Amino acid sequence: MRILAIISGEYGARHVANIRQHGPQGWNVETWRAPAVFPPVIDYPEDYLPQELPPSDLILHFGEQRAIAELVPDMAKMTGARAVIAPVDSEAWLPRGLARQLRGWLEQIGVACATPKPLCSLTESDYGVTRRQRLAYDSPLIAEFARYFGWPRFHITVEPESRQVTAVEVLRDAVCGCARFAAQGLVGVSADEAEEKAGLLHHHFPCLASMGIDPDFDDTLMHVSGNVFRDEVLEQVRPYRRIQYIAPGTRSE
Repeated sequence: MRILAIISGEYGARHVANIRQHGPQGWNVETWRAPAVFPPVIDYPEDYLPQELPPSDLILHFGEQRAIAELVPDMAKMTGARAVIAPVDSEAWLPRGLARQLRGWLEQIGVACATPKPLCSLTESDYGVTRRQRLAYDSPLIAEFARYFGWPRFHITVEPESRQVTAVEVLRDAVCGCARFAAQGLVGVSADEAEEKAGLLHHHFPCLASMGIDPDFDDTLMHVSGNVFRDEVLEQVRPYRRIQYIAPGTRSE
């Protein structure tokens, strides 16, 4: 698969580095660094695009300015791309209204588009857009990418007697590499503490999703992403957790 990643800062650079290091050998990942400055209104997108771009199957939009998203349809035409993933990890970079417009613009030219909010909500069939809404998509290219990167999935081994995590296999990494980082830190942790530890590791990586309150979640996207990690780990270690019962009016031993 030929992938073109649009980057403009550390956020995109980290994602590209992880994809190149851990993606399948058959993937070829090229990058284009977007201009640092844009006018309030872009009348002629071609003025901000390079003379040529490499032929691509999938475009990853990791730009950190809203104006960059307006260039994506022209880039899809230039490269022949048939699919686009444009994550919403910050409303300042890709507001929800512009994300809807981008999906519409690309649909008009026959290009599939997923706008996962946050990026680690992407699966092989759908992605999150609000607290209670997920959108399905129909694109083999996006699904192929999501086999390896998106909603983190683990296979966690717990020693029954000690109830300690002895191994963590990453079945699907977050695009930024946070799942692999968290997996290393979970080994040796008690099943009782693994969920909380996963949240701390996610924060310390650190996650680069927005720390501002997002109106679609009434929470920060960093916190939403962290809950994805915590829930995945909890599901794996739940059978080994010690359940404590508290009876009213009695003292705990």
